[in-house]
Amino acid sequence: MSATCGLILPSMKISQDIRRLHGDSQEEIEEGMAQKSKEFAAAGNRVYLPIAD
Repeated sequence: MSATCGLILPSMKISQDIRRLHGDSQEEIEEGMAQKSKEFAAAGNRVYLPIAD
């Protein structure tokens, strides 16, 4: 596995989730991306979150 897989696979998962939840039109995709952006900001804008016990 290459180092880029760690970056590509999560972004592919996010894209699939957005299409599944919000549809396939450009407008729906942009709305879904805006929602994911808000979720990311609410989680502290950090890619790696601490491990919960």
